[in-house]
Amino acid sequence: MMVDVPISPRRRREIIDALRRGTVPQQGLDVMAVGLGKFESAIDDELDAVRQGGAQFKAVRGDYGSGKTFFSRWLTERAKKKNFATSEVQISETETPLYKLEKVYRRIVESLATPGVSSGAFRDVVDGWLYVLGQDVQNAGPADAAELEVRTDGLLEKRLAAVSKEAPAFAMALRAYRQMSASGQTAEADALLAWLSGQPHVSASARRSAGVRGELDHFGALGFLQGLLTVLRDSDYAGLVIVLDEVETLQRMRSDVREKALNALRQLMDEVDSGRFPGLYLLLTGTPAFYDGQQGVQRLAPLAQRLQTDFGTDARFDNPRAPQIRLHGFAPESLVELGSRVRDIYAVGAETADRIHSVVDDAYIADLAGAIAGELGGRTGVAPRVFLKKLVADVLDRVDQFSDFDPREHYELTLSVTELTDVEREAQTRGDLRAASSVDDVDLGF
Repeated sequence: MMVDVPISPRRRREIIDALRRGTVPQQGLDVMAVGLGKFESAIDDELDAVRQGGAQFKAVRGDYGSGKTFFSRWLTERAKKKNFATSEVQISETETPLYKLEKVYRRIVESLATPGVSSGAFRDVVDGWLYVLGQDVQNAGPADAAELEVRTDGLLEKRLAAVSKEAPAFAMALRAYRQMSASGQTAEADALLAWLSGQPHVSASARRSAGVRGELDHFGALGFLQGLLTVLRDSDYAGLVIVLDEVETLQRMRSDVREKALNALRQLMDEVDSGRFPGLYLLLTGTPAFYDGQQGVQRLAPLAQRLQTDFGTDARFDNPRAPQIRLHGFAPESLVELGSRVRDIYAVGAETADRIHSVVDDAYIADLAGAIAGELGGRTGVAPRVFLKKLVADVLDRVDQFSDFDPREHYELTLSVTELTDVEREAQTRGDLRAASSVDDVDLGF
């Protein structure tokens, strides 16, 4: 099989470099999307509804290694092609606890990306909004500088009217940021932008200049999110896709913290349903244990009821429009297809393209995939990360650089404990235990 999607040298390099490191690429996932075709139509319809002013909540479930991070980045890349801004937030007990929405908002802004800016796009978005505001004022007709200023203030007030009701501090700081940027007060403007981003410890003098006080709190965060959505909408973006990744970490928190986090998640879903966040697509990823276990969603009945989805039927008939969808991970044949696509991407534009396709053919890729899955206890679903890392770094790189290298002859697969994640190590250990014929055959490590 050959990759028939046009791919630039830059995208090719970014994909291959990420796989070589054992990570999910940030871009270019459309050419690697194996098994996601059944979701395309439903996701596109949902994004289109959000672009028309709606809001959407989607939950994704899958075991470790099933491709939840891949799916979320595939979705955000698809959204960017529709002119959405996106943000990916990893939930953690220390850095980004879900029950502290002010920290979640801060992470959303820090990782904000647009079709033209890969990360940290908040300043560009705000400055672009102010530019559009100025253009709209000028298009209203000729006027002197004083009249233009009056018109600009009036239009700004009109567009921030809805935000002012829910988050007056956001609107006040945005007004002051515009004034300070226009008057050359760069330091003060930067401080206010940091405050709008949810950053703590902004100087009191900068806050006083805008007429705002204190720092962003849990309740104010939702208002600031409204403000961000308003700015994006008025800047002609289609909306905002937010990914809350690894939400299953809630299960490992103290019971009181877990309860508060689940309540915060329920609150977010309620606000989405109420229409408070037009233009928002909220994506949640977690393991089946998080959705079905008593330490996760099931602890909060209203949340469990909202996310309840029937997975008792044949997986072929899963409803991609449901509030919760499941990923099954890679079967042996889909893992081989993925490896073949990566090989084709690697070969695009390479001087050794013919040799790469000849030496690393589909049969060898199938053998390598089978060997790695075997090392991981036969759990093909856990194998993709290690498989792609080995394929790129140990095989394709060597075939490309050494004209006499033949992986069938010169390469022997080894998996070091230090290069595996906890889940991969567990799979390897279970495989070793199953392979032992008696307890005497098990290496206890001493």
